[in-house]
Amino acid sequence: MGDNSVPGYDQLLRRVAMLGPADQLRLLSDLVAILRQRIAPSPVGHEITELRGLGKDIWDGIDAQEYVERERAAWGG
Repeated sequence: MGDNSVPGYDQLLRRVAMLGPADQLRLLSDLVAILRQRIAPSPVGHEITELRGLGKDIWDGIDAQEYVERERAAWGG
């Protein structure tokens, strides 16, 4: 049936075959996500969430709406 190099592979494959189509698709999606992480790790090795709060001190005390209005006025529009 499957690759016998991993103990229990055939048993696992039979159990997956017993799942409904929706669960099989969910499992497939999860497996693809796992493989993507293993095959193509993040090129920089960082998460985007690490940038949260970066440079916030620059904006301290600046009203966002006033800033936007000044920028729009500078565009000449």
